[in-house]
Amino acid sequence: MAEGKILPYLDVPFQHANSRILKLMKRPASAENNLERIRRWREICPDLTIRSTFITGFPGETEQEFEELPQFLEEARLDRVGCFSYSPVEGAAANALPDPVPEEIREERKARLMALQEDISTQRLEAKIGREIVVLVDDVDEEGAIARSEGDAPDIDGLVYVPDGHDMEVGKFYRVRVTDCDVPDLYAEPVYSDEP
Repeated sequence: MAEGKILPYLDVPFQHANSRILKLMKRPASAENNLERIRRWREICPDLTIRSTFITGFPGETEQEFEELPQFLEEARLDRVGCFSYSPVEGAAANALPDPVPEEIREERKARLMALQEDISTQRLEAKIGREIVVLVDDVDEEGAIARSEGDAPDIDGLVYVPDGHDMEVGKFYRVRVTDCDVPDLYAEPVYSDEP
């Protein structure tokens, strides 16, 4: 990734930040190791995009244990985050765990986490304003080109809108300058040069 041989994008399902909850989920990693891992990855590859998913309201999750999740996000500064509130699945071992979290609390925790992450994602996108990036064009319509950067997985992450990109071709790479953002999307203008 640091050498530009593969896209600098990782999707790592961290799931939670509290070690007891991670054990209940049968997840081996600890939040401290994950934060150090993220720091090292970004030292090696500063343009790395990191996406993850988390679960709120896992059976037995206390408010204090939940609070470790926003603290983790504040430190990790992940680019993209998805969050699910726990829901019982037929046959899952977690259904037998004590102290289920009421649905309204699971949903409220999810909403709090996602509100925080929206702020973090906005800050990460705002840092790209003024920078030149390479995009792959997915579509061109009357409003311009719709593309993806190396940090945008298809049908999952944001898009890069290029209003002045009417002459761009679908399936081709172009260099653009980011002019604005609106979570989860970027807005850009074409940069005309021989190479993307």
